[in-house]
Amino acid sequence: PDIQQAAAAAGTSPPELCERVSSLFHQALTHAAVSFTDFTRTSEPRHQRAVRHFWGALRDGGALYKGSYEGWYCTPEECFLPESQLAERRDAQGRPCKVSLETGHQVHWTKEENYMFRLSAFQDPLRKWLRDNPQAISPYPFYQRVLHWLEEDLPDLSVSRERSRLQWGIPVPSDSTQTIYVWVDALVNYLSVVGYPETHGEWWPAVHHVVGKDILKFHAVYWPALLMAAGLAPPERILVHSHWTVHGQKMSKSLGNVIDPFACIGQYTVDGFRYFLLRQGVPERDCDYYDEKVVKVVNSELADALGGLLNRSTALSINPSNTYPCFSESCFPKVLDYRETKGMGRASAEDYEFVASVASLPLQVANYFEGFQIYKALECIALCVRQTNSFFQRHRPWKLNRKDPAEQLWLDTIIHVTLECLRVYGTLLQPVIPHTADRLLSRLAVEPEERGLSSLTFLARYNGKSCPFEGRQLGPDTGILFHRLEKSRQPQIETKKL
Repeated sequence: PDIQQAAAAAGTSPPELCERVSSLFHQALTHAAVSFTDFTRTSEPRHQRAVRHFWGALRDGGALYKGSYEGWYCTPEECFLPESQLAERRDAQGRPCKVSLETGHQVHWTKEENYMFRLSAFQDPLRKWLRDNPQAISPYPFYQRVLHWLEEDLPDLSVSRERSRLQWGIPVPSDSTQTIYVWVDALVNYLSVVGYPETHGEWWPAVHHVVGKDILKFHAVYWPALLMAAGLAPPERILVHSHWTVHGQKMSKSLGNVIDPFACIGQYTVDGFRYFLLRQGVPERDCDYYDEKVVKVVNSELADALGGLLNRSTALSINPSNTYPCFSESCFPKVLDYRETKGMGRASAEDYEFVASVASLPLQVANYFEGFQIYKALECIALCVRQTNSFFQRHRPWKLNRKDPAEQLWLDTIIHVTLECLRVYGTLLQPVIPHTADRLLSRLAVEPEERGLSSLTFLARYNGKSCPFEGRQLGPDTGILFHRLEKSRQPQIETKKL
């Protein structure tokens, strides 16, 4: 109904309104360099066909029955709410009314005949599924929240609405007086996009859903139960994220504190904005957004630490031949215990420690990416970038005498180690800051086929293997890797005039 109402208010039809809104999302994703294999809409014929088939599977499995339903109904949320989730308020005219505790939306007492889904029959199967698969919902606090819901009463779910009240939607097969409940329709998208009911088996159930915490119940209680009822397994993992607040407050149109992603990309660049969101966004709790923080994080970690390191290690005064110099085992000999390195080579115990932390970085980052903890992966990379800058600073390569052969070997080794570190960081940062990572790797003359995460080796020469980059001419100088951001002159948030 809210789409119907919003379309009427905007003087357009529901399909036109959805087309407009969906193209905004399409644009935002394209601007933000987010690629996708499919961009699916619930109005597509393939999806409607999948929904009708899914409904048939629920009906044939005996999971549906017709029942009379009455209760407090929230139109924007499309659901009935129990008394425990309501609060007393006054409406714009000062009359007493009831609202949803969670969202503040007004609710109305509604009675109608609907199709009901036997959700109560799935309480034990859902509990068993979660107990057997503690990784099914993460981060852990959300897993606990769902288990808690499953300890409470689980009433049957109304899965259709009267067609007279809701024309926008898919009619119930064999009963044109009813419209399929919007969430049943929407959730089946996960199946229709992988070819349900014919070819979904190639993907299902090895799927991961990424959802906001506000729609957790639909994804972690209703959806797995509906899948079980239709003879399918629940998704392998449900990854849950929290929200961005602005100066400690929830974003809302009425407060006028909504952040416009297009404006942010214009102000901080695509890579700068992506880096900040992924570096500071912790899935298990709400994170606060404000402009000064973006400028500070991006300038210190991308412009200064990473960009500065590339600049210093490829400067013509340090590396006049503009090549990937050779590594000298005599300067940096392989040791089993770096605490006993007295008298060997030029590398200090601190250098061995630093090289070991970069060597363990790719696996660490891969694990954090896999576990949906991107902020931790970026924290580890940022730490290693700082250590590399310290390494470079500590040995002052600009002070070494190029005419002395022993000094030249050590100078080349310092640069070789630094470029190897940069190559690792550039490779690992590709999913986060694609444009900057591409410039960094191109400057280091790393070919497109040498940029994979799986084949990422570090400092091969230290381990006695050959290094394909050694002696290679560096790529052309592309100037500053990441330009420092200016402090915002105009406020990013439009505040309402009182």
